[in-house]
Amino acid sequence: MAQEDISFTDLIASTIHDMKNSLNVQVSALERIATQCRERGDTPTFENLGHVIYQANRMNSNLIQLLSLYKLGNSIYPIDIAEHAVREVIQDAILQNESIMEFKGVSITVDCAADCYWYIDRDLVEGVLVNALNNAYNYTHDKIRVAAALHDGMLELRVEDNGRGYPAGMLLTDGVSANKSINFLSGSTGLGFYFSSKVAGMHKNADRHGTLTIENGGAYGGGCFVLRLP
Repeated sequence: MAQEDISFTDLIASTIHDMKNSLNVQVSALERIATQCRERGDTPTFENLGHVIYQANRMNSNLIQLLSLYKLGNSIYPIDIAEHAVREVIQDAILQNESIMEFKGVSITVDCAADCYWYIDRDLVEGVLVNALNNAYNYTHDKIRVAAALHDGMLELRVEDNGRGYPAGMLLTDGVSANKSINFLSGSTGLGFYFSSKVAGMHKNADRHGTLTIENGGAYGGGCFVLRLP
């Protein structure tokens, strides 16, 4: 491809891809250092590294979401709706967050039947769950529950925590829409909710399509991230 044929957005996407790879290398190195700190009993450094690794993982997740949105926007993402074991998808998402949960002492329980299968794009749904777990990590005290079940012909995926829950104003104004906006006070860009709502909308069956909502309550009384897919 000639240099002049490369668009600015293509250049940005390529740069994001390189940044993501470099970040993965850094995270792996930090996790090795953290393990060494724990083995020699250096708890303060171990805990401080945990926060740094969480932020690096969060940034990596954002970069992956940006790349996915770029591919979706340019119709070059190979959407692959196929039947998958939902419990395996959940466990793979948890595995990506396992180390940071350990740093904070967060326990995760999975409530999903082994014979629960559904037609989904596995990579995109796993990305949504990773984003939801990152959010739950930030707000939970020490417990997260990931649940999946079939209701009214829809697969309902829930990520619940025992934190303080979403602010009432956010729930009253349609939490998902509110979270798409940029909050300069908190530093939130709304990227994760935007990505997740796009993924929900891409899952369709007849006249039904996926939805994303947030609410308070659930098994632990905290925030609940709810993805429903037809």
